[in-house]
Amino acid sequence: MAHNRDRLNDFTIRIGTVNGTGSASANSLLLQALFRMGLPVSGKNVFPSNIQGLPTWYEIRVNRDGYAARSPTFQLMVAMNPQSYARDLSEVASGGWVLYDSTKELDDKLLRDDVTFLGIPLAHMCAERFERARERTLMKNIGYVGALVALLDIEMDVVQEMLEEKFADKRGLIESNFTAIRMGYDWAKEQWKCPLPIRAKRMDATKDSVLVTGNAATALGCVYAGATVGAWYPITPATSVMDAFKEWCHRFRVDPETGKNRYCILQAEDELAAAGMVIGAGWAGARAFTPTSGPGISLMSEFIGLAYYAEIPSVFIDVERTGPSTGMPTRTQQGDLMLVAYASHGDTKHIALFPADPRECFEFAVAAFDLAERFQTPVFLVSDLDIGMNDWRVPRLEWDESYRPDRGKVLSAEEIEKVKDFYRYLDVDGDAIPYRTLPGVHPKGAYFTRGSGHDKYGKYTEDSDAYVEVVDRIAQKVQSAAEHVPQPEIHTVEGGARYGIVSLGGAHWAVMEARDTLAAEGVPVDYLRVRGFPFGVAVKDFLDSHDEIFVVEQNRDGQLRTLLTIETECPKSKLASVRYYGGQPLSKEHVLDGIRPHVASAAVEAATQ
Repeated sequence: MAHNRDRLNDFTIRIGTVNGTGSASANSLLLQALFRMGLPVSGKNVFPSNIQGLPTWYEIRVNRDGYAARSPTFQLMVAMNPQSYARDLSEVASGGWVLYDSTKELDDKLLRDDVTFLGIPLAHMCAERFERARERTLMKNIGYVGALVALLDIEMDVVQEMLEEKFADKRGLIESNFTAIRMGYDWAKEQWKCPLPIRAKRMDATKDSVLVTGNAATALGCVYAGATVGAWYPITPATSVMDAFKEWCHRFRVDPETGKNRYCILQAEDELAAAGMVIGAGWAGARAFTPTSGPGISLMSEFIGLAYYAEIPSVFIDVERTGPSTGMPTRTQQGDLMLVAYASHGDTKHIALFPADPRECFEFAVAAFDLAERFQTPVFLVSDLDIGMNDWRVPRLEWDESYRPDRGKVLSAEEIEKVKDFYRYLDVDGDAIPYRTLPGVHPKGAYFTRGSGHDKYGKYTEDSDAYVEVVDRIAQKVQSAAEHVPQPEIHTVEGGARYGIVSLGGAHWAVMEARDTLAAEGVPVDYLRVRGFPFGVAVKDFLDSHDEIFVVEQNRDGQLRTLLTIETECPKSKLASVRYYGGQPLSKEHVLDGIRPHVASAAVEAATQ
């Protein structure tokens, strides 16, 4: 039978197991071993919202060119869950391999002539070597890692080193894990020709990189930005932001002399309460944030409107998941774009930042707090489950020691003393941003914080002209942030291209890979990745300079396309929508399937020249 041709450092593995059996540790060991061999890798976790017992998958992509988007083509399937055998065996690529537990043989109906089945009696071997039932379950997963070490030519020394680091204080675990690794490794070496045509060979592509999730990087960015208050209500996929923030605070926010915490983390009774806590802390002068997801933003909308109208700095971290309603909590999507842009009742528009990977999650978290205080308004950091909870290889996070927080127009006691009369909502400088004071600094700086109708002097009013004057100034203030949010990333071809792509967030990596494929097919495409909202001049100029633009996003209704038509002069007919919203991370294939029908004539023309 025909096999996949030699694919050195270019393959994708899918591992199917049962949720709650400890496979996450085994899969992490495998991913990190490949990373330590210097290989560009990415890991995607596809897990159920139920706690235990349902099928779960982990996908590892090794790509020597550094492509990090999800690949739906699996050269090797590790099938360890009988419940998902039918699905797993149907998804492996023709010419690929299936590694499975042969303690119980596969049903003949599942067999395929175009793949090679590699049976290893893991359950039987674990029963012989390990006494406790739980240990047998855990070591079965480590056993398949051992087989993969042999099949993929992973360096055993690297695996040994990792086990010794992980279990440095637990010698017994090192021995049991290495016994399981050797068990699978020796079987593979004795029974099969190793390595497979898909195999790993040491590179030097990860020297200045780290493996990290977006949520961990976001939390670290909050710490570096000077955040001292975090309030939240647990929600997938955002809870791990606060889990990581707590860990970072334990390291960096504890007074070394007194041992007292210099931070406050509050678990609220619901999302609305969490938003209220953040707004209260921001009003008092602390840098405060709440991590949540789409359902949480919906519930927070009333308080978001209060912060907008009362002009209180606050940061909302939205790790998007599939909706509507509670949706699919463990699947990814970009369905909150319209929500965060205009959240709350009445006329509102918000600053939003769109990172594409954990490095930008770290950097944009810092920017979010600076923008919130500079413009005295809610700011949204919009990530998604794929970015937030999956493993990404990114350049090592760097910090500028000279950084100082941008607190915006905050009056000190000395400055307040010199002011004849202080009015909280008065535009003194003509930039639409008023001065603010912090409570307790000076009696002359006291004011009534109004979320109800007020005039520019902060007095209650229901006068139409006074109300319009205030909300028009706020709109001007937020729009002026367009040139201060992270500017778009733009890729152009020499001489320009007829076609353009606009995208944002985690869709970036699939677009970049698809763009390379289109170029190889003779279709050059320019590309702009939106990184901030409101849109600035660069976005509008890109739209104006292309005949046809493909807007690539992960939601059903084309929300980015809608935002572009609302906020720019670009005709809607010029924007072709390319969408995928099934809950999996975007792949190159999704992008190409949406674009190729529109550019087919251009590709044919290029091929005949």
